[in-house]
Amino acid sequence: MALTFRPNMKAKAMPLDISFQPMRVLIDGHDSEGTLVLADSQLAAVFVRLDGTHHASENKGWWYLEAGFGKCNSQHAPLFKTPEEAGAWVEQTLAR
Repeated sequence: MALTFRPNMKAKAMPLDISFQPMRVLIDGHDSEGTLVLADSQLAAVFVRLDGTHHASENKGWWYLEAGFGKCNSQHAPLFKTPEEAGAWVEQTLAR
């Protein structure tokens, strides 16, 4: 009797291990607080906290996607209140 492996098409993918690594980012003397977002130990995105004087006051303190890699390479990512919200966006983006 031969056994055949048939994947369960309804099964969900395993959740990604999202982690953060605080990192200073050199951007013209402002917006220097950053965080690397890793998905399963791979760099997925770099976010910076908006604090420069040229930012609108309602955006100061929010997190901006400075660089995204792979599926996270987006020119239209929203701003995030916390690095954790940014990490959730990375996870959702990679799961698509």
